[in-house]
Amino acid sequence: MFNQFKEHVENNFTELLDQPLLLAVSGGIDSIVLVHLCHRLELDIAIAHCNFHLRGEDSNGDQAFVEEFGDKLGIPVFVAEFDTEQYASENKVSIQIAARELRYNWFRELAARENKTYLLTAHHLDDSMETFLINLSRGTGIEGLLGIPARNGYIRRPLLPFTREDIANYEAENQIGWREDITNSQTKYLRNKIRKNILPLLKDTNAHFSQSFMQTVEYLQQTVDLSNDASNYFYSQVVKEGEEGQLIINLIALKQLSNPKAYLYKWLSPLGFTAWEDIVELIEGMSGKTIYSSTHILLKNREEFIIKPISKEEENKEQIYYLENKQTLTQPLKISITPYEEKKLDIDTSVIYVDGDLLTFPLTIRKYRSGDKFIPFGMRGTKKISKFFKDEKFSQFDKENTWLLCSNEDIVWVIGSRMDERFKIKDTTTNIIKIQINL
Repeated sequence: MFNQFKEHVENNFTELLDQPLLLAVSGGIDSIVLVHLCHRLELDIAIAHCNFHLRGEDSNGDQAFVEEFGDKLGIPVFVAEFDTEQYASENKVSIQIAARELRYNWFRELAARENKTYLLTAHHLDDSMETFLINLSRGTGIEGLLGIPARNGYIRRPLLPFTREDIANYEAENQIGWREDITNSQTKYLRNKIRKNILPLLKDTNAHFSQSFMQTVEYLQQTVDLSNDASNYFYSQVVKEGEEGQLIINLIALKQLSNPKAYLYKWLSPLGFTAWEDIVELIEGMSGKTIYSSTHILLKNREEFIIKPISKEEENKEQIYYLENKQTLTQPLKISITPYEEKKLDIDTSVIYVDGDLLTFPLTIRKYRSGDKFIPFGMRGTKKISKFFKDEKFSQFDKENTWLLCSNEDIVWVIGSRMDERFKIKDTTTNIIKIQINL
């Protein structure tokens, strides 16, 4: 395997031959073999080991083994210890996600501090096949079927052409030693189920399954390349790039393409947009409507989508509008407030009638804030606005474009949807206020 590894690195990873490298090493067979191979190839390497303190003395044993292994080969070893369970609890993520975030954040910081150009991980062909099957089972686009990439930013994965069996045979031939993580045998995780139950069955069915998988991934990559070529070509025909990162998509030209949704996904997903059904509906939707991602705003402007980055001022400044009694606003929507004397109340989603004596002017119009609550008309108890959105089946587009009318901190009306029970007209009400929006 060493000769194959050497040839693979020299042909496909020439950047590793003369750069300082950081190797992510758990103490398991894969990462230990990677260290051994890189050491024999005389690469400039250092070891990075994470102790997540999730397996008691076993975690400390892994750390001691890695430190001793590095010392024996004369390789510098860096160790970080984490309280993973506390991090997971504070950040409300799973233990697996917590460990991933902790290690990759530390790897990035360590590489920068120690001037290491690349981080090497020990992912191999079986890992890539597992990732393929996991993504397939959950539903994915074609790029999710490419397995694990050999390059990702500053990360390099030179073991990807080699199977778990190749690695085990190399370790046995060289008597290196390694640490077994007992959680790898537990099948409560989907990856372990695939590793223990599904991959062996596929390999037993087809003795050349690993080679077939690599060939399939190569074909899929060719398809992705073709897709990228088409995307780039039509991007130049449909999209204009303006100043300060602004994009203008010609919707008339977009609608001439065979699959507008696919092209929009290709162009907009890197900008953080996720509300795809809402975006597609907006192609034929009302001019002036907007959809937000975490970093950008998409505006429908007649026959164009205008996309621009959210400025620092927009990030830090909440949009609040003020509405006085007997006033009509035109922004952010056309809304009027007038006295009302009729006893017959014509109620629909565009108008509410409230007890004016319960209002404190000026009223405010703003977007939803985390933790907002109100008492929906006809109910007794409070409900979080987020729960109301969910129960009413609001799309992401609907949520982002819904305004709240408030009196002080109390929500009077989820505008265009439901008013608050506390402000309703009663038999004793003498000051009736009509609030109406014109859609």
